[in-house]
Amino acid sequence: MDASLSTLANCEKLSLSTNCIEKIANLNGLKNLRILSLGRNNIKNLNGLEAVGDTLEELWISYNFIEKLKGIHVMKKLKILYMSNNLVKDWAEFVKLADLPCLEDLVFVGNPLEEKHSAEGNWIDEATKRVPKLKKLDGTPVIKQEEEDEN
Repeated sequence: MDASLSTLANCEKLSLSTNCIEKIANLNGLKNLRILSLGRNNIKNLNGLEAVGDTLEELWISYNFIEKLKGIHVMKKLKILYMSNNLVKDWAEFVKLADLPCLEDLVFVGNPLEEKHSAEGNWIDEATKRVPKLKKLDGTPVIKQEEEDEN
């Protein structure tokens, strides 16, 4: 991700999928960025997102090598996070998603954590308990417990 990206001040959607990118960088000038697509790269962490933390609403970062979610808390407006097929394996990392005030749609399928708990049959319950604001998880609407009780 080279410095010429910073000239794209009016850019709202940027797709850099399938580019062998190893780290997120040079997003400082992207003052209007709402959607960032970085799927199918070689990204290992979320450092570098601070520059778009106030505007980004959607982050598509599936098929990378992300194990830790350190730095995700800067995404104040993030509504949609597609991060399937990464390497997150601990609840300690997953719970960092609860710090995102607007997050409502999460795709997390294909991470070791999801695979383990889906195999045990408790993925949706455990995930929505830890990130209670989710409206959609892995493409399926989340039905809250109280909604079930009313029916």
